Amino acid sequence: MKDMKNELRLIFWELTKRCNLKCIHCRAEATEALCEELSTNDIFQTIDEIARFAKPIIVLTGGEPLYRADVFDIAHYAVQKKFRVALATNGTLIDALVAKKIRDSGISRVSISIDGSTAATHDAFRGIQGSFDEAMRGARELTQVGVEFQFNITITRRNVHEFEDVISFAQSNGAKAVHAFMLVPVGCGAQIASSDMLSSEEYERVLHRLYEISRDFGFEVKATCAPHYYRIIRQRARNEGRKISFETDGLSAITRGCLAGLGVCFISHKGDVQPCGYLPLAVGNIRHTPLGEIWESSRLFLTLRDFSLLSGKCGACEYIAFCGGCRARAYFATNNPFDEEPYCLYVPARLRASKNCESE
Repeated sequence: MKDMKNELRLIFWELTKRCNLKCIHCRAEATEALCEELSTNDIFQTIDEIARFAKPIIVLTGGEPLYRADVFDIAHYAVQKKFRVALATNGTLIDALVAKKIRDSGISRVSISIDGSTAATHDAFRGIQGSFDEAMRGARELTQVGVEFQFNITITRRNVHEFEDVISFAQSNGAKAVHAFMLVPVGCGAQIASSDMLSSEEYERVLHRLYEISRDFGFEVKATCAPHYYRIIRQRARNEGRKISFETDGLSAITRGCLAGLGVCFISHKGDVQPCGYLPLAVGNIRHTPLGEIWESSRLFLTLRDFSLLSGKCGACEYIAFCGGCRARAYFATNNPFDEEPYCLYVPARLRASKNCESE
């Protein structure tokens, strides 16, 4: 019988590592060089194979996915196979013609990375002057052809003061949502972790504010790579005397924090399969092993689905089923993806009680 609890629901598919920007926090450590990319036929065969066991949303990402000449063929092929397809881009390569190709390929939503409400902040992140204006031009072109788009912002110390402005800016410029990513120290992000990661206290403050905005704005604001947000919304709902529901809290009410290996996987430009793009542990390659077999049989995926294996605060936490901590941040801190989330200040009730007993 199919295990619906661990059904594959979302694939992030890195089509290429090539990119025209030089982002300081790039997960992919993108480059302009071409190397080891899956062929169009490799990708088509894997799409066929996925269709036999699941119907996840497929997010085409990179690098910059628009660097691939066949990106629209890939999107169209997946849509023809009844997949919902999204595109994650920096937006700078979207002109009128590209916007029409995005629409005609069947891509249902585009996420554009916007890391500040001003060109100065955004361009400093992206490493290329003018990238903010070009990304906003791309957003306008998508609006012209009727393609939905959202803004993705990665929050760090250098732009945390602007994240609320980005949300207001997104609303006024026609975005359907803002997904706020909390920096994960992998790739280029690991090089700036010591200077740019928010403290646990600031992290908590930002997530509380995102909760308030999501309820006040009437606009989709989603905390991403921030699993303890799912603890916070339950704490806040309890304090407000209400129950969590899909009607009041959207998808946050029916999903959990870290989904790496539980409902999400990542396919690299060369076919390596990982629990997520931020956890650089390959468990197989689609050139050699069908994705369905990897998803259902990989030892790492199976162990990630066993919450009893989590250690430290995460293992003792009463919110383990809703949060689970970021496995990628744990791996960065200790080289063990099952250790506790290092950027969470919450102390589980069981540990508080134990500490109180010890002090009496």
